[in-house]
Amino acid sequence: MINYKDIGLVNTRELFRKAVTGGYAIPAYNFNNLEQLQAILMACVETKSPVILQVSSGARKYANQTLLRYMAEGATKYVKELGYEIPIVLHLDHGDTFELAKSCVETGFSSVMIDGSHHSYEKNVELTAKVVEYCHKYDVTVEGELGVLAGVEDEVKAEAHVYTQPGEVEDFVKKTGVDSLAIAIGTSHGAHKFKPGQKPEIKLDILAEIEKRIPGFPIVLHGSSSVPQELVKIINSNGGKMKDAIGIPEDQLRLAAKSAVCKINIDSDGRLAMTAAIRKVFTEKPDEFDPRKYLGPARDALKELYMHKNINVLGSAGKA
Repeated sequence: MINYKDIGLVNTRELFRKAVTGGYAIPAYNFNNLEQLQAILMACVETKSPVILQVSSGARKYANQTLLRYMAEGATKYVKELGYEIPIVLHLDHGDTFELAKSCVETGFSSVMIDGSHHSYEKNVELTAKVVEYCHKYDVTVEGELGVLAGVEDEVKAEAHVYTQPGEVEDFVKKTGVDSLAIAIGTSHGAHKFKPGQKPEIKLDILAEIEKRIPGFPIVLHGSSSVPQELVKIINSNGGKMKDAIGIPEDQLRLAAKSAVCKINIDSDGRLAMTAAIRKVFTEKPDEFDPRKYLGPARDALKELYMHKNINVLGSAGKA
């Protein structure tokens, strides 16, 4: 058993309390490799923002759970070298079994998500409560989910969107004991959230109703990438085929962040930023084969994107 506190991590409890009262959201950025981790940490140190490092089940397999544990410990030391010690959470994104959540707690995670949204309501409650009971023994915070987000990202896939029912949230929170709740109000996974001609819109009215029913409770938005069209253009002009990739408008996310939404997940935008930078290098320098020469620019592009998110979208800059 590796205790996350021993490697310098924190859980989400205090961060969420401050975010709810302060009208901002903590960035939750997914990472799979060193360059992504470096970019996230550099961006958050420079903007003095707390951060949630998110690891999906697929990313954990890709990076290796042992290496991830040391990457997380390294992150807490690296930010000191960068000159500002920001709070860092290591979070399991879309955990789907009790065994996976337990394994993450044992290897140093300070927060886990148990996603039982693909089960019946009763099964979701049962699974989530079981994870909460275990995690709270080690002061690990737990995120649950009500509703289903459409789209595809990593190992998460759903054909249809099912909005969170406000009438269920009080019962779910009470029966499970979760520390935060991911809701479905129009965001979706992946880069192809909407089709041309559609008006991307998150249901702020559902969010407001949920806030009334569980006032002050930490709310989470998944699938919140905005799919910047300038990045899509760079990718497509350099050999890519990102057809009809449209995301969530940033102004809507800013409004959500000013409410009870205290954690916003962003993954696809980061993938787009890195891919755009890499494709540009390959087009302009087709003889390049040193990974540092294309992963370096990709890292820089990701850092720039996340600084923008912290300052202009999430409002988390200066909150560390």
